[in-house]
Amino acid sequence: MRNLDDEFRDNIHRKYAYNFDYQMHGYMLRTFSATLTKGRALELGCFEGEFTKRLAGIYADVTVVEGASELVAEARKRVGGTVKFVHDRFENFEPSVPYDAIFFLHTLEHIERPVDLLRRVGTWLSKGGRLFLAVPNAYAASRQIAVAMGLIAHPTAVTEGEALHGHQRTYCLDTLKCDVRAAGLRVVDSGGIFFKPLANFQIDQLVQAGIITNDYLEGCFELGKKYPDLCASVYAVCEAGLLHNEASNE
Repeated sequence: MRNLDDEFRDNIHRKYAYNFDYQMHGYMLRTFSATLTKGRALELGCFEGEFTKRLAGIYADVTVVEGASELVAEARKRVGGTVKFVHDRFENFEPSVPYDAIFFLHTLEHIERPVDLLRRVGTWLSKGGRLFLAVPNAYAASRQIAVAMGLIAHPTAVTEGEALHGHQRTYCLDTLKCDVRAAGLRVVDSGGIFFKPLANFQIDQLVQAGIITNDYLEGCFELGKKYPDLCASVYAVCEAGLLHNEASNE
């Protein structure tokens, strides 16, 4: 049995989260803005609750499912009593109501049987509800540079540091959409978020030093729309197929 409270801790190879990761939250929401649905929201995996706070500012009804007890406690402190938290593994969660928007961000790569879980998640959507998926991109420019440097065996490899953080695979846009479709979900939008020329720690250091400015980051965000395969993250906005809609309405 995996210990989810251990997997989010920093290890000798990599930190679990960088300041850049929190900046990505804003870029994700901007990317999703045209396809966001109103109503009841569900977040699958919350880390320390920074994205949860953003969701609570958009949705009046937010539920979070998180398998690590320490993260539930930390996120609850950050958002107060406005969000409902469920401490459970996604595979065990049984919702009592359907959701209009489900956010599954930088978490699917941790799942042992992603297609099976996506198939279940599809049944949690309301009629017209949408699932918002984002995962780290195997072919981000920074990662391809690391491969050329000999630091990573190949783009889709799971590094030792990633494995210690519970990563089971590394997605690209094609494999993400393949898993979505295998789960019986329909992709209504997909692409990349933020052209990524540098590693997370390098971006953090250069921002702190004032070498990289907000204008530069905005430029990378805009460039990512043109070069999705070189972005930090790839995403898919999904709707339930016919069978999922029938299940959620029973």
